[in-house]
Parts: sequence; structure tokens; C-alpha cells
Amino acid sequence: MEEVMRKVEHSIPTDVLDDLLTRFLICVPDSAKENYIRICFQIELAHWFYLDFYVSNDSNLRSCTIYEFAAHVFQHIPSLQREIHNLPEILAEWKKYKQTVPTYGAILLSEGMTHVLLVKSYWAKASWSFPKGKVNEEEDPAHCAIREVLEETGFDISSFIDPDDWVESIINDQLVRLYIIRNIPMTTKFQPQTRCEIKSCGWFAVSDLPTNKKDLTPKLKMGVSPNSFFMVLPFVRKLKQICNGASMKRHRHKSTSLSDCETSISKYKNKQNIKTEEEKYKRRQDKKNGSKRQLFPNSNSEIPELGAPSWVNFKFDHTAIIQCIP
Repeated sequence: MEEVMRKVEHSIPTDVLDDLLTRFLICVPDSAKENYIRICFQIELAHWFYLDFYVSNDSNLRSCTIYEFAAHVFQHIPSLQREIHNLPEILAEWKKYKQTVPTYGAILLSEGMTHVLLVKSYWAKASWSFPKGKVNEEEDPAHCAIREVLEETGFDISSFIDPDDWVESIINDQLVRLYIIRNIPMTTKFQPQTRCEIKSCGWFAVSDLPTNKKDLTPKLKMGVSPNSFFMVLPFVRKLKQICNGASMKRHRHKSTSLSDCETSISKYKNKQNIKTEEEKYKRRQDKKNGSKRQLFPNSNSEIPELGAPSWVNFKFDHTAIIQCIP
């Protein structure tokens, strides 16, 4: 962290930092000022504002990472200066926590359900994904999706959204839910509302999207690598089912990981091994008791009746038989 501070020392003017901290950190309740996870979220908002409204309008200011920006903030605020040496651990814990925050957004489908709208991140140069974002504290999932889609595309889906019509997946332990929005005209004009976050929006044929990392369909048809859709991949199969007329209510999708498959195979092998051992044990017991099986192993047990019940009381009349002999 000291190396980071040496590289960016005094690169953000004091008056700029004062303005940013007044906007985003002074509003934090006293009860939350010792919660460094909460502080980091506010620092992230200040960092975005700095990039959007200061760096983009002043050539004398340079862009910086969230880590560099946080170092400036911790050094600038007296109450945080005592924790500057713990900043790497604080940011690592914050980043880990962020991965557990659910993300909500939407899948916008064209009229005829043939195309889907994707957005390209401003920072990830070749990455396409669905418009989505992290939920705020106590925010309704559908409201979060409406807000994020509006911010990233400029399109209001509030009159189209069905709170019960969505697909979801668990990606790196993070819940991602996308609401299905149908019949959006492809002539619709999309204009991201946030600066330096979404670079562009575009329609893509659903049939051209890859279903796995080795699917070269987008490369052959669009000249785009399948890796450019890595954030879309977990939903493509379900999306194609929806567009082909499959059930459209409360779809859930969780990809089976390689570890899950290995666990299932291991359990199957264990069952087979147990069964094999039981058979071996029975064979050893048979050999121990003799090579031939006894018809009635327990000599004290009653001999079962082998004939039909009607023959049980049958007797020969010897006198009658002798009289018949001449």
C-alpha cells in the first residue's frame, strides 16, 4: 500500500477530495462509520463520481483504480488514518463481501423473440452482458432490475416487468436474477444514463449466442470470440428454450459444476465397492460352510410340505386291493 501511495501521492487535489467526501461520506450515520464495508461502498460511489465528472472534464487529473482512490480517502480523513496500514485487508474483505450481494437485471427480447439486448462495459473492452447491477440495502429485486436497466440503457421497463417471470443462476457464489422483458421493438433508442460505465448497447440474434466457451458460432457468424459472452453463457440454454416456446414462468438455472459431477461419480463408485465387498463376504461364508448348499440348513426346522394339500391325508386300502386279486 505504501508503494501505491508513492505512485499517486498528491494526484487528487485536496479541494476535489473535500467535495467528494462531502457528497458521499459525510452522510454516513455515526453508527455505520466503524463499518468499513459500508465505508468502502461509499468510497466506490465517490470514485465513480470522480471518474465521471472530474477526470473526464479536466485533463490535469488522472484516472486511478479503486485501490488508489481508497488510499487517498483513508489518508485524507483523520478518523480513517489509523487504519491506513490495514487498507489492503479491508479492501479484500469488501471485495469478498461484494461477491455475495445479489445482482438483478433484465433480458430484453425483441418482437418475435429472435434477438436479445446486450450491453458492453466501459472498462471491459470486449465483454458483453445483460444490463444488471447489485441490489441496494432493503431494495426490492424487481425495483433493482428496473433501476439498473434504466441506468445502463436509458429504457424504462417498469410497465413491462412481471415480478414472477425470471431466470436466475449462481455465478461464483453470487445470485444473478434476470427478469424476462418481451416484445421490445428493435428500433428503440438506448442511451446509458451513467457515464463511463456502459460503452454501448446492441441487439444480438439469440441463435448466434454460444452455449459454452468452445462454441464457435459467434466467431463464425459475427467475428466475435465466445469469450466475449462469458457473462451471458450461464443463461443461453434457458434463453433459447424460452425463445423456442418453453415454459416462461419462474425458470431457475444452476449449472452443474465439475466438482458436483465428480462427487456424484465418487458416491456411485463407493456404492459399487460396498456391493462388491458384500458379495465377496457371502462367497467366503459359503466356502467356510461347505462347497454344497444344504437343502434344509436347520435340522430342527420342520420339513416343508412338497405336495399339494389334497394329498396330505391319502391312504392305501390294502384289504380292498387284495380282494381284487384273483
